[in-house]
Amino acid sequence: METIWQNILTGWLAQSQLEVMAVLASILYLVLVMRQNIWCWFFAFISTAIYIFLFHEVSLFSESLLNVFYLLMAIYGWWQWRGGRRNSDHLSIVKWSWQRHLKLIVVTGLFVPVLGYYMQIQGADFAYWDAFTSCFAVLTTFLVVWKVFENWYYWLVIDAISVVLFWLKDLPYTATLFIVYLVLVIIGIKQWSEQYDKQIG
Repeated sequence: METIWQNILTGWLAQSQLEVMAVLASILYLVLVMRQNIWCWFFAFISTAIYIFLFHEVSLFSESLLNVFYLLMAIYGWWQWRGGRRNSDHLSIVKWSWQRHLKLIVVTGLFVPVLGYYMQIQGADFAYWDAFTSCFAVLTTFLVVWKVFENWYYWLVIDAISVVLFWLKDLPYTATLFIVYLVLVIIGIKQWSEQYDKQIG
C-alpha cells in the first residue's frame, strides 16, 4: 500500500514540475510577444510540447490537440517574424475592421459544436467549453503571427474561460498562469497600441 501511495506522489510531483516549467515558458512567451521579440516562439515551442502531454493526462483532449497546433505555429511564427514573406509591411502591427472580425468569429463559431460533440464522444471533460477556447485560440494564434492588434481582445475572452476550465481540472498552476495572462494581455494592449501609433505617426 505504501508503494502505491509513493508512486502516486512521485507521479504527481513529476507532473507538477512539468506544469511549472510549462507555465514559466508560457509567461516568457507572452512577455516577449508584447515586446515583439522573435524569441517568443522558442518558448512557445517548449511550453506547448509539455502541455500536449499534460492536457491529454487530464482528459482535455481539445486542449491537447490545440497544443499540437501551437507547436507547429511556433515554427511558423518564427519563420514569419524573421521575414519569411518578403513583404516587410506584413511584420508591422495592423488593425482590421470590425466587419472582418465578425466574419471570422461567425466562421470559427461554426466549428465549436462540431469539435465539442466529437470530443464529448471521445470522453473529454467540459467538451464544448474546451472546444470553444480551442477553436478561437487557433484563430487568435494566426492573428498574433500576422500581428493583428485585435488579437489581444480575443485572448481576454479565451483566457478568462480558461482560468475556470483549468481550475476545475485541478491544474492550479496553469489556472494561475491564465490569471497572469489576463494582466499581461491588458499590458499588451497598451504596448501594441503605443507601437501602432508610432508606426502610423
